Amino acid sequence: MAIISTRPAISLIKTRWRNQKTPRTLEDRAGVIGANIWKIALDIYKHLEKDGFRFGSDQQVTAVITEFIAFLVQLTDRTAHGWCDDTDRASLINAVAGHLAKTMQNNQLDLFGPGDYRTQFIQTLNDRFDDYAQFEYIDRDPGFACLRYFGNKVSDTMASSDNKWVLEQMVEVEAPEMVRFVKKLVDDVIAAGASSAAGKT
Repeated sequence: MAIISTRPAISLIKTRWRNQKTPRTLEDRAGVIGANIWKIALDIYKHLEKDGFRFGSDQQVTAVITEFIAFLVQLTDRTAHGWCDDTDRASLINAVAGHLAKTMQNNQLDLFGPGDYRTQFIQTLNDRFDDYAQFEYIDRDPGFACLRYFGNKVSDTMASSDNKWVLEQMVEVEAPEMVRFVKKLVDDVIAAGASSAAGKT
């Protein structure tokens, strides 16, 4: 089946600061990246729901959004390669994951009441990092096997609601938009900062 989508392009929230002369810390940049990743994950969920995909429960919605976030964080790590050394990149991604874990924890507390939701979220991110590390990237683009793995994880998570064409929707529509989004995000938040710092040396 050919997937035809009217999805609008996803726009970034604020990625630049008014006072460009003030140095931005790694935590500052991680916060901006995390906020944008959360936004795109929710945006994709809303788009799927609008297009008729069914979600059986808030727990299923949370699991699907977690898969979106895991893929987006992995994309961010791969895209940042070359702009940061390995140590800074690892610190950045850990800070992004921490920001997202805090956001997820607060969101889950509102939905389900008291509990430790952060631990399972971080465990899922770590598990997916191990899995995504096996796939090839070419010129900052994930290969088809990587996209298909992502699509299968989302499809499996949504299977209980008898959704069709989830895999195709992820591979053909959502994943390419996520890749485009992350490239723009990294270029705005990480690469621009690196270029600015280099210019002052």
